[in-house]
Amino acid sequence: MTHFGDHQVAIYAAGMFAGQVPTWTTDLTSLEPHAAEVLAPEALGYIVPSAGGGSTARANVAAFERWRIVPRMLRDHAARDLSTTVLDTPMAAPVLLGPVGVQTLAHPEGELATARAAAALGLTYVHSTQAGHSIEQAAEANGDGQRWYQLYWPTHDELCESFLARAKAAGYTTLVLTVDTTILGWRPRDLDRGYLPFLANEGIANYTTDPVFSAMLEKPAEEDPAAAGITFAGVFANPGLSWEQLPWLRERWDGPIVLKGIQHVDDARRAVDAGVQGIVVSNHGGRQVDGAVASLDCLPPVAEAVGEDLTVLFDSGVRSGPDVMKALALGADAVLLGRPYLYGLALGGQEGVEHVLRCLLGELDLTLANAGCSTLADLTPEMLQRVSA
Repeated sequence: MTHFGDHQVAIYAAGMFAGQVPTWTTDLTSLEPHAAEVLAPEALGYIVPSAGGGSTARANVAAFERWRIVPRMLRDHAARDLSTTVLDTPMAAPVLLGPVGVQTLAHPEGELATARAAAALGLTYVHSTQAGHSIEQAAEANGDGQRWYQLYWPTHDELCESFLARAKAAGYTTLVLTVDTTILGWRPRDLDRGYLPFLANEGIANYTTDPVFSAMLEKPAEEDPAAAGITFAGVFANPGLSWEQLPWLRERWDGPIVLKGIQHVDDARRAVDAGVQGIVVSNHGGRQVDGAVASLDCLPPVAEAVGEDLTVLFDSGVRSGPDVMKALALGADAVLLGRPYLYGLALGGQEGVEHVLRCLLGELDLTLANAGCSTLADLTPEMLQRVSA
């Protein structure tokens, strides 16, 4: 049984007996300004900001502050276990590395470093369709680790089928279909720079390594990257995507399917009717709809509505161990981490990602212990109290 909180002891021991302090801060809520010091302006503008004026992203973070932990005492938490199984995937803790696109903007190794870090800690890596490294490259880096594949459903059916076949062949066990980004949201920081990395042939490695996509090009992508970017743009946007198309996907993927981007109770119930196995309560980290409801505020009613019928995952606004605890207590089976690990990637590649994950899991472990919890089953809504903003 792993006590991730032991990482705290290791840090203190290194400092007191070897004079070594952490290379990067252990306060994961303050990673962003540190990452900003090493990221190029274009990368910073793409990774950090959100849609419009950023009100949805701010709401995501503020929502966690409205829920406060109520610690319980004398409940014997000497033996603790954060391990779980989600959709037949064993995990050392209920934290997945969410599908963040274009990770090469943060570090040259991008998704490869992230996939290695996930495997090193026994966590599940989720590979984005918009990756800087291919499905197969990320799988090789992930090795014996657990991995899921996130799909942006293209308008080209044969290309979609090819993505699915490649993911299955490369050992990805669960399909995560993002349903909230059929077109890109209004993102001023990118717009003000006139910058979209995909049009520069960055973040489309899954496409340029695909035989179906390559057949659409007159020249190989490396010879004419602009043409590849334009061809990508022609198949990415899919605003016509609908519930009626899900049976087509079910016929071509024999593993669990998760819909990422669900916030409304009626959509959650419809996901049950559609026969998928899970949902991610998410607003894409605030990157799609400015002025939208905070993701955490949607979690309790959605979790109650679907009950045991669906696995409920969560993202958007998770920045710390207590955030993970609150999401789990409010009904999530696991959370997907996003920006924090990308900041770690920017600061130190695989080592930086592992630092963020060890700190997150260490803080989660110790927060559970100090709140009187030993297992994930102890995390119920009664552990929290809602306060006014």
